[in-house]
Amino acid sequence: AAAPADDPPAEFGTDWHDPLTATPPIERPATRSCELTLAEAQFRDFTPYTGTYTPPAGCGTGPWAKVVLRLDGKVKGRQYDRLGHLSVGGVEILRTSTPEPSPDGITWSVEKDVTRYRDTLSRPQPVEMLIGNVVNETYTGVIDVKATLTFHTTDRHTAAPDTPDRVLPLTGPAVTTPRNTERILAEVYATGSGGGCEEYWYMTAPDAAPYSCKASGGPYREVRISVDGRLAGIAAPFPNVWTGGWSNPFLWYVVPAPRAFDVRPIVYDLTPFAALLNDGREHRIEVSVAGVPAGQPGWSTPANLLLWQDEGRAVVTGSLTRHEEGEPAGSSRFTPGTAGSPHRLDTDGGHRLTVSGRLDTSHGRVTTTVTRTVRNTSVHRWTDGENQDALTGTWTDEESVTRGPATTRTARTYTMDGETTLGAGDRLRTVITLGDRAETTTLRGGRTVDRTRLDDTYTGDASYTANVPREQRHAVGTSTERYRLYGAGVPRGCYDRTVSTVQGVLTEDRRRC
Repeated sequence: AAAPADDPPAEFGTDWHDPLTATPPIERPATRSCELTLAEAQFRDFTPYTGTYTPPAGCGTGPWAKVVLRLDGKVKGRQYDRLGHLSVGGVEILRTSTPEPSPDGITWSVEKDVTRYRDTLSRPQPVEMLIGNVVNETYTGVIDVKATLTFHTTDRHTAAPDTPDRVLPLTGPAVTTPRNTERILAEVYATGSGGGCEEYWYMTAPDAAPYSCKASGGPYREVRISVDGRLAGIAAPFPNVWTGGWSNPFLWYVVPAPRAFDVRPIVYDLTPFAALLNDGREHRIEVSVAGVPAGQPGWSTPANLLLWQDEGRAVVTGSLTRHEEGEPAGSSRFTPGTAGSPHRLDTDGGHRLTVSGRLDTSHGRVTTTVTRTVRNTSVHRWTDGENQDALTGTWTDEESVTRGPATTRTARTYTMDGETTLGAGDRLRTVITLGDRAETTTLRGGRTVDRTRLDDTYTGDASYTANVPREQRHAVGTSTERYRLYGAGVPRGCYDRTVSTVQGVLTEDRRRC
């Protein structure tokens, strides 16, 4: 990144600082490494890139100390934000979105730790990558990307981390797992997308409300996973904002919203269902999004199963011992506006699920109990014609997993507080704050043995003249992201970085730890 500038321009020009985030770089071990190109393509339409992956000759077939995926991209001209994915052997290893370019062009990069996909990466596999795009006389930006993998070997000082023995893509609802499975995680890359109203699901309104984006039950959404038709996990979706979001790309040209470039999956612990799945038969594992109107598209939910096997048993038996589901709640109350006051929609929803199961493993009987509670409250205000449109929302997702003597508790909170106004002279302004927070605590014997805390906060304020040619927009905007991470597993125990921009120019890049 270039050094921060002292004197930003009075308004956005035809070029700006390359996109960047305040997220921490991936720590890499100081061991021998090998790099290979996984995919390289220029995306002009909806034709996927296909290729073949072969493990690196110089670094073996694993286990590795770490495997790092890096995507480098470049684009120039005019183009919307686009969603993309990268899969190896059918296993999705990256879901991403792209920044919108300047006329003169931008470059950007994304890094992700993909060590957990060791099983997939240990043998030759087909590769598919797609960033769906439209290129024509108006939208000229061709998205040029290259994805590489760097494999870091182990040595006597650096051991391989605990990774799944098998990784299975959920390409259909029917799946058969190994009969000696003793731990199961499911990861779901859930995104409301596709350019329709579900891209802005958190702002949809019931049919009775005079708003452009409709959803019969309102904006409450919940991502669910089921095993043979029985609810097995619940989660609050992350309210992703892409780089054209909130009608104002000038907010995101340099600093995107949290998770926009690296869409993190929802993770469910399905271990309580392992005994049921270990019978050698096919079972249905399905993902759904509660709250989406029947028959309405707009959500993508690719999923993988991560499986750990008991080397000491050919078959691991046990049972599902507890399944307690609270009554799901999700309601919206519409209050029509009056002279001088906007319409208002108050939403409140939530759900609780507890499941428990036991397994008789080669190292004894192990009981796993998972409790998860999700809740969403929001207030949506808008005027007739939606020239003023505002949302304040909070999503909480609290999870407790007890496996044997250890308990891990994770409290996630996502926040959104934004307002867009279209004023005199078609001047459009958006002011927004987004939060992605989590605290994870691990206890053993009732004593805290580990704790990590994340706080990723974005703030932005941008305005431009709408409905005029690009050179007449006279756009201005500021953005700041502060990313803080604390815990024993964090290098030096602390990471704290702030990046700020003015009119597309980087004005601050500060590290406090």
